[in-house]
Amino acid sequence: MSCSSIPTRLSNALSRVAADRPPARRPERTDGGARPAGPAASRRRLVRARALPGLLAALLLAGLGGPAAAAPPRTVCAITINSDDERESFRRHLPPEQFRVVELVQRGRADWLDAACRSGVRCDALIVSGHFDDGSEFYADQRDHQDVLTVPQLQQAACSPSCSGLFAQLQEVYLFGCKTLGTDPRLGAGAELRRALQRDGLGADAAARAADQLAQRYGQSNRDRLRHIFQGVPLLYGFPGQAPLGRFAGPLLDRYFQTVPGAAAEVAGGRPSPALLGLFSHVALQATPGLSAADPHAGFRQDLCGLTNRDAAPAQRLAAQHALLQRGGAEARMWLDHFERLDAEIGPLQRVQPEVDAALRAIAADAAARDSFLAFARDADEATVQTRMLALARRFGWLDEVQAREELAGVIARRMGEGRLGKYEVDHVCSTARPDPGLLEALRERRAAPAAETAHAAVLACLGDPQAHRHTVQALLAPREADAEIAQVYLRRRSLADAGELRALADGIPQLRGSAAQLRALEALTRQRLDDPASLQVIAGLFPRAGSLELQRAIAALLLRADWRSLGQPAELARQLRRHRLHSPDGRDVIDMLIRVLQQA
Repeated sequence: MSCSSIPTRLSNALSRVAADRPPARRPERTDGGARPAGPAASRRRLVRARALPGLLAALLLAGLGGPAAAAPPRTVCAITINSDDERESFRRHLPPEQFRVVELVQRGRADWLDAACRSGVRCDALIVSGHFDDGSEFYADQRDHQDVLTVPQLQQAACSPSCSGLFAQLQEVYLFGCKTLGTDPRLGAGAELRRALQRDGLGADAAARAADQLAQRYGQSNRDRLRHIFQGVPLLYGFPGQAPLGRFAGPLLDRYFQTVPGAAAEVAGGRPSPALLGLFSHVALQATPGLSAADPHAGFRQDLCGLTNRDAAPAQRLAAQHALLQRGGAEARMWLDHFERLDAEIGPLQRVQPEVDAALRAIAADAAARDSFLAFARDADEATVQTRMLALARRFGWLDEVQAREELAGVIARRMGEGRLGKYEVDHVCSTARPDPGLLEALRERRAAPAAETAHAAVLACLGDPQAHRHTVQALLAPREADAEIAQVYLRRRSLADAGELRALADGIPQLRGSAAQLRALEALTRQRLDDPASLQVIAGLFPRAGSLELQRAIAALLLRADWRSLGQPAELARQLRRHRLHSPDGRDVIDMLIRVLQQA
């Protein structure tokens, strides 16, 4: 600092003291709440007035080379989805004159992340606490916590300039969730990628190498995705496997702050703490930097932000999607999730806007992108990928209604002929296809291999064939486990035709061999409307003979959802349940809940 600046600094400081206006503290909440003045305000004013000579001396020394002023407090932001133990440990041990801890989640407010982005808060460190087992979202296991934080939400926020305050000056992120730094890829280099690249003109060896490169670029393990989200952040803490629950992580953090000299000074410093890593070593806490601009796959983030930047105009995002589609079907498949989200975000009113309409027309007119995309869809290994890509092709304007039906019929028919239909394919068809006489007629003529007969019938039943429906429902009692599982999947999506079907299944369940088969059938019926007294009597009569606690629980859950009043004499049924129930090592369960309901009746 030059000496010429000293008078200005002194003048400003003297003005603040004379007017009794200390620099305002930042708000502790992102919803605008301010901290009220304390009762000792008058005493503080007197102390400051008496300290004026010392302040003058300190500022003069500052002008001669000392520190210009106390550093502003650093902000530790928290996204508390599940446990608040981790956040509260930081709050307890960080000096309030050096740090402020700000919670970003506002309970009961669905747009809390958007509100945090608009609040202007700038985070130096971020604590994220929540379950993260499957890598798709941070979630809670507490019933009174309904908030979630999905990876797509984080990606969108990180890519949008309007939310840059949360990310721009981050020095470190604490990811308290299982597998936050897991390295298992979410997408692999399947044979379908190699086949697609060979169709595009590559030789077998070159296609294999290119497929591996695509898998490395787009495999997107949890670790990769979070490093992309927190690009440029010097330090991320997380777990490659199981993470400790908050009630265990909180005390470990307390121990860190209480026993490690200078622990608070390490927070938001951007350098790994050997002491912290050592305390969490039994759960393999790891440290890694966010993505750097020099990373070989840094270009992926730029492509991703082209699709997900919510501040960009829809036409710009569609143009970014078009550029990715032009790279060929293999690469387009790796973007499938993101394409579907973008399609869902652009509504009917936006689609008629001139710029958006022009962008959509450009995609529809791109014959080369269309051919490569459809070739991959027809050849994909998974039926779910095939039908999802065909649905997008319809949205892109590459297929009309008749063509889309023919493509879907071809996909299903090929899998039928190859005996590759199973419960997952049935579930996908039943969840996406509506009754379609045209498609149904196209498939009736094709016979499935005997091993796939029930799956074939289930697909036809989902498309509206009543005879196939009866065949599939009866398969719930079939001795072959695969057939029963297909029927179970089918009944998640479709209802029984009448009370006669329910009665036939109820009568057959006690005849099934083994608790597992009976349990599967009961779980399938739990999703149905259960109002036939004769069927319920049969199921209730199975309780004393049930060979496992799981089976008894399934019976109780079914009766609880059913019209149990039609059974008559609820007190007698409660006595039977108490008499025959198997011991529960987990304490009170659904059986106790049913007994209580019956007693109250």
